[in-house]
Amino acid sequence: MFRYIFIMLALFGLHVRAATVKINWNLEYLNISRDGFSTWPAVSVNGQIPIPPVYVTQGDVLSLNVHNSLDKPVSIHAHGLFMRNTSYFDGVGMVTECGIPPGSSYTYFIETREQSGTYIIHGHYAVEIADGLRAPFIILDKGKPAVDYDKELLLTLEDWGRQPEAEHLSHLQSLPSDKIPLDFKTGLVNGTNGNYSAPITVARSTRYRLRILNIGLDHPFKFRISGHKMHVIEADGVNVEPLEVDGLDIAPGQRYSVLLETLDSDNFNYIYNATMVADFTPVVKGLNPRYYIGAIEYRKNAPFKSTPLISDNDLVWADEFDMVPLNRQELLPVDRVIELEKRSKLMEYGLPLMGLGDAPHKPVLVPTLLSALSMGNLASESAIYGPQSTVYVLDYQESIELVIRNPALRSHHMHIHSRVFQIVERGPLGNATAA
Repeated sequence: MFRYIFIMLALFGLHVRAATVKINWNLEYLNISRDGFSTWPAVSVNGQIPIPPVYVTQGDVLSLNVHNSLDKPVSIHAHGLFMRNTSYFDGVGMVTECGIPPGSSYTYFIETREQSGTYIIHGHYAVEIADGLRAPFIILDKGKPAVDYDKELLLTLEDWGRQPEAEHLSHLQSLPSDKIPLDFKTGLVNGTNGNYSAPITVARSTRYRLRILNIGLDHPFKFRISGHKMHVIEADGVNVEPLEVDGLDIAPGQRYSVLLETLDSDNFNYIYNATMVADFTPVVKGLNPRYYIGAIEYRKNAPFKSTPLISDNDLVWADEFDMVPLNRQELLPVDRVIELEKRSKLMEYGLPLMGLGDAPHKPVLVPTLLSALSMGNLASESAIYGPQSTVYVLDYQESIELVIRNPALRSHHMHIHSRVFQIVERGPLGNATAA
């Protein structure tokens, strides 16, 4: 009997017995204005948006029962979880499942096993993540954390449009091919317009673990706190040796934990800066980038500390190449090299978006995982998965070196479901021969 795995898939298996945290979600539309400008039917959970964070403890199993009261299929993905032997709960529409039909329910069993840290749980069938179906998913350490701290804080960053994302994409499709869209989104901080977010309240002489997540769709943020240094201790679920930085550059889907040591005086409050950048459209004064300022509040009504203005170029920004994982894993041996190039391709809305491989993306009729499980020995033949995708079939426990080239001038963060990977080299942006 052959044993193969596929990118984003793990082998079918059995559950491990562990403590179970049961949560029920009813997905329904809720007319709401989150940016202060526009009201439209967003996707809520149990009548709430933003959706409350999900908390479990390392080793727990999350039993998430989802009822779909929307008018279209939906699926739920735990972003960053390994899904070892449970890829059928990975929640990727038409890859690992068909999606939950309107009016139906489905229960996901998400095993945390040895993982702890900061993750995201969100819709992954079409564009429902952009319409509000997204929330922090926090896995608390079962024992003593790798780094000591006194308290925790949670900060979410996200982009928010002025209409449902399907309507937005339809609008983009109607534009002439040479016209650059200038319909900019609003940045939300902790669920509300970043200009009106509630202060982050802190106590003096306290060491906080500040979890910062970009749960948005396509806009990166730059985040920093005036008068304070931060020490990165976790990046995307991986504990790292404390790294001192001035600020964080956070792409959609990225998560950091930083140590924030507050000052020994509460005479002043301080500001934080969250800058949202649409690096795929031109710079427009007042619209792109968008600047949001909030308060780090030591004491209510205390004056704000005046600090010098410092250019971003003179600050130290978090960089994965400077981070050292606590487990100090050795470089993996390479069994095979796969080379990919980021390029423009037509997606299902008829829009020229960026993708990997040569095939234009089109919806499949049968989820990839179901094809793999039902085709016997033919599952190792990439052709059975159809011409709409570029498929690589991997051997079980094979170590792959991915060489990804980006000839464009726009950076693009990448991730692989159910995996973390080692970054071994990085070339200059916009060089077609560099990776």
